[in-house]
Amino acid sequence: MRYELYYWPEIQGRGEYVRLALEDAGADYVDAAREGNGTSAMMKLMDERRGTPPFAPPFLKAGKLVIGQTANILLYLGARHSLAPKTEAGKLWVHQLQLTIADFVLEIHDTHHPLGPSLYYEEQRAPAKKRTEEFWKERVPKYLGYFESLLEANGGSYVTGRRITYVDLSLFQIVEGLRYAFPKRMKAFEEDIPGLLALRDRVAARPNIKAYLASDRRIPFNDSGIFRYYRELDG
Repeated sequence: MRYELYYWPEIQGRGEYVRLALEDAGADYVDAAREGNGTSAMMKLMDERRGTPPFAPPFLKAGKLVIGQTANILLYLGARHSLAPKTEAGKLWVHQLQLTIADFVLEIHDTHHPLGPSLYYEEQRAPAKKRTEEFWKERVPKYLGYFESLLEANGGSYVTGRRITYVDLSLFQIVEGLRYAFPKRMKAFEEDIPGLLALRDRVAARPNIKAYLASDRRIPFNDSGIFRYYRELDG
């Protein structure tokens, strides 16, 4: 079966977590909105009100299934591509961790858009600076410290032990994104998360991920995605 991933064609965004899972699994998929009239097809699917229409991208077509929400898509793919534990408890645990990552991703976005996405960044510079200070003082240590402690407690190469899951791929993206958006702040913080940095390197060295990162399928970070670099927010 060939998967169809639907997400905005110019940004990594939330779709990147799904791309990383598909790429690591060596799955047959098409990044639909990046081809031909794919964006129009994506919008048409979201306008549909019969069946199980998605609210917003990313969503995945898998045969007759249309699955929305990043964590939900990864729950589905993880079970089918050995990127999640086999037990029900294990699957729910990894899903829970991915939902925690989703909360963190929203907080990352809100550093540059604390008043909402309908306003340009330039219209909310002062609130963004205040939000970013609180983010790095309180939220980054809380979230990354949590995942760092899981790596240490489980004593394995990955968050849940010796086998990789989609959560590890998502944490790779978190580290990469924070390095791009906040290079100075992240460099100063990295001494507190040696386990996550080692995990990042481990994921980057996986053959399929290494090939993906070197390909044009990997959309570069830019000033339209979740991770955005603004010098005044980087300390």
